Amino acid sequence: MSAVLGPQHGIAGHDDHAHDHPHGWRRWLFATNHKDIGTMYLWFSFAMLFVGGFLALGIRAELFKPGLQILNPELFNQFTTMHGLIMVFGAIMPAFVGFANWMIPLQIGASDMAFARMNNLSFWLLIPAALLLVSSFFVPGGATAAGWTLYAPLSTQMGVGMDMAIFAVHILGASSIMGSINIITTILNMRAPGMTLMKMPMFVWTWLITAYLLIAVMPVLAGAITMMLTDRHFGTSFFNAAGGGDPVMYQHIFWFFGHPEVYIMILPAFGIVSEIIPTFSRKRLFGYSSMVYATASIAILSFVVWAHHMFTTGMPVAGQLFFMYATMLIAVPTGVKIFNWLATMWRGSMTFETPMLFAIGFIFVFTMGGLTGIILSVAPLDIQLHDTYYVVAHFHYVLVAGSLFALFAGLYYWLPKWTGHMYDETLGKWHFWMSMVFFNVTFFPMHFLGLAGMPRRYADYNMQFADFNALASVGAFGFGLTQLLLLYIIIKCIKGGPKSADNTWESDQGGLEWTVPSPAPFHTFETPPTFKGQSH
Repeated sequence: MSAVLGPQHGIAGHDDHAHDHPHGWRRWLFATNHKDIGTMYLWFSFAMLFVGGFLALGIRAELFKPGLQILNPELFNQFTTMHGLIMVFGAIMPAFVGFANWMIPLQIGASDMAFARMNNLSFWLLIPAALLLVSSFFVPGGATAAGWTLYAPLSTQMGVGMDMAIFAVHILGASSIMGSINIITTILNMRAPGMTLMKMPMFVWTWLITAYLLIAVMPVLAGAITMMLTDRHFGTSFFNAAGGGDPVMYQHIFWFFGHPEVYIMILPAFGIVSEIIPTFSRKRLFGYSSMVYATASIAILSFVVWAHHMFTTGMPVAGQLFFMYATMLIAVPTGVKIFNWLATMWRGSMTFETPMLFAIGFIFVFTMGGLTGIILSVAPLDIQLHDTYYVVAHFHYVLVAGSLFALFAGLYYWLPKWTGHMYDETLGKWHFWMSMVFFNVTFFPMHFLGLAGMPRRYADYNMQFADFNALASVGAFGFGLTQLLLLYIIIKCIKGGPKSADNTWESDQGGLEWTVPSPAPFHTFETPPTFKGQSH
């Protein structure tokens, strides 16, 4: 897809709007520029990645050998719960929103996001939410220990830390909804002349669909935790069996949010990988329209599979069969995507820079996570494997090697465009190989632990699980330390390095981002560019 700018070039130079370019703390506190807000989202999510990673290393340190070493069981469960909440709502989701803020206006030729001040608010809401989550460790009774799913009846019995988590999730949900409205409005109303929907970059398409998913399901989560709050403090009995309520109803409501949420965290990753693979294969994306339809199919099907998380709750066989087959069906559009990526690489002039390595690593490991998901979709197998480490292995293969590796790929891909400097390619490759090896050392043994029956969320375990747990703990510390290398690579790139060309990767893929200078000026596309792209 070749993109060409119109005669005015649509780019304001660095000095044209000096008066619009605030400095110091005001630039960030009152930021309305999509690039600044995107940068803040990305740094926030990186900070939360280290907070969540610290909790993960606490969990793995405790599980290094049998017996209770470091954490008592209550604190262990608080670590487990907060690790999940912080990674999902604090690290992965804000990182993708950061990419959306930075890249969507650049890719579609918009001057900024549609609602610039709302964009500012949706970022700054994250800070009090994160503070609420982290500070809940220090209140009487500690943080919530009900698991990241916050299942009743545990969640109706916790201390004040539970209320702080509920409040934090409400704030994060409000931020997500505002961000989604902004993204949808920007994409539908602010595309460059000539850029039809079916000429948009895949990253923009995946975010458009993801934003609709977020608007559909975040209110459902808000409803579930509000009902829990009223059960806790206002005498209702939604989830209290003694008062005529049903704790399983909470699971239904939560997973009606929770399963689309899983796809909210992977669809933008698909978009990033769909930008990178064609660039480094030097071919157009194979089957663009089928990729768009597959993305939409995944989003629609995600609403009818929620109860595959609940096969052990006494569901009738008809229900088990429906959710089993619906879950298997969702593998079809996912398989279409993987086939399209492989077909794009087939007979391409491939090179293996760091973004491409992470993209290929993503396909390899995400496919493994998908296959274990199909195994878990089979109801009789799931009843055996439910709440074991097999499930932990499955969702980390999808979320760490899925979402996180795709984020790393996108970071290396667009970092030269953001900073104007090339990152250190050698260190980037070290980061990839160390992440890949340590990730698999950490999570692959968990499949065997789960098959052998080790339950999740336990602070202690029997002797027969000791070797694989020790191996997983060593891998986890290796993986965590490797991310310090990423921090070094980013800071080194920001401070300097070889200058990046405007079209860093000599790409004729993607949107208009490769037509603006590197680093991208503070203001871009003051005059709408004319997009003359090839039709797919």
